[in-house]
Amino acid sequence: MRVLALDYGSARCGCALSDPTGVLATPIEPVLRPATRRGLARLRALTRDRGVERVVVGLPLSLSGQDSAQTAETRAFAATLERELSVPVELYDERFTTRLAERTGGSGSEDSRAAAHLLEGWLSVQSAGADCIGSSAGAELPRGSVDPEGPESGA
Repeated sequence: MRVLALDYGSARCGCALSDPTGVLATPIEPVLRPATRRGLARLRALTRDRGVERVVVGLPLSLSGQDSAQTAETRAFAATLERELSVPVELYDERFTTRLAERTGGSGSEDSRAAAHLLEGWLSVQSAGADCIGSSAGAELPRGSVDPEGPESGA
């Protein structure tokens, strides 16, 4: 299954794509201003043109696993993607991915390298056959549709 991972930011969204076997994660060109009409069109085209079957959006939780200032905006973006794209959209804990991208370097933008780290973690959990998406940092998010209000909404 080909998966697109997104490290969302309002100015720039880092992107990484898995290979068709779901083993390798490769950073690709980031999408500028992803929540705009043009940015969403670019994400739709990317999903269609690359044969993406699932989108994973990094959820910026605080170190303690709680929602951060950026979390609500990211949840709303993921909910928009779910309406705009014809593939499932999931949220996945992105703690430490930017720091890993800073430390490891490599090709591609730092945002897209962070998305690649995010995707590597997600793929690892999937290959282990886990029932919940999450990270070794302890946050677990149930599979399924995106809740734009977060865990406090009672949904």
